[in-house]
Amino acid sequence: MTAHHRHESHPEIIKRLKRAQGHLASVINMMESGKPCLELTQQLHAVEKAIQQAKRVLVQDHIEQCLDAAIGTLEPEQQSRIDEFKAIARYL
Repeated sequence: MTAHHRHESHPEIIKRLKRAQGHLASVINMMESGKPCLELTQQLHAVEKAIQQAKRVLVQDHIEQCLDAAIGTLEPEQQSRIDEFKAIARYL
């Protein structure tokens, strides 16, 4: 069983996901009321982007917060490599 943990970014991520959830519900209503496909596609794209951004923040926060704790103290050269990995991961 995994340990329960919470990062400072989690409340913001939850807020983003709840906003996306509400937006998705409105897209479903739009679809049920027969809105044009272009409008639906635009709105679905916005929902998708919101979820992708929430995932990105979660992964980046996990890397920043958990990687150092998992690997412990390193030599400066090794720490430099970890710092470079963290910097590169921001582009994912």
